[in-house]
Amino acid sequence: MSTKYKFGNQDKLYFVSFSVINWIDLFIRNEYKEIMLDSWRHCQANKGLEIYGWCIMSSHIHMIIGTHGDKLENIMRDMKKHTSLALKKAIQDHPGESRREWMLWMMERAGKKNNHNSAFQLWQQDSHPVELFDLKILHQKLNYIHDNPVVAGIVDKPGEYLYSSARDYYGLPGLIDISLVEPMIGWPA
Repeated sequence: MSTKYKFGNQDKLYFVSFSVINWIDLFIRNEYKEIMLDSWRHCQANKGLEIYGWCIMSSHIHMIIGTHGDKLENIMRDMKKHTSLALKKAIQDHPGESRREWMLWMMERAGKKNNHNSAFQLWQQDSHPVELFDLKILHQKLNYIHDNPVVAGIVDKPGEYLYSSARDYYGLPGLIDISLVEPMIGWPA
């Protein structure tokens, strides 16, 4: 069995990325982003999830995470399962969701093609966990996360993007409690 892209040492921090199937731009509605934030708050309070960095993009999410409780693979499995169901319901119930039929059809189609999800699949299978074995790699991944909205042309500066931990690192109020990592020389104050 391959050990690539698996959680190993639970005492380490990990960079994870997970995407909506077919890279559907699901997170263009703030209500859907809030479902993710609520799930993370629950995992922080009840499962020991530690969040050091995060960014919700339109079709995918990046995070730097650790744990002082449940195993990371269990936290990710439960979080993805819960948010899949909650987001499906939100899509079905949203009165202005013009993409409802198409998105649900795509997710049902993906579920039927997947051996593990016979009826519905929102998330692509893997979270691609990468162990962050030193501070240089940690800062590299954190910068990558925070630069995503800038590279996508959504904002000019990382701290301007509301759905990212960059705000916390720029001294602005963030949307979720995080643990800050040690700043590198040359980081914005």
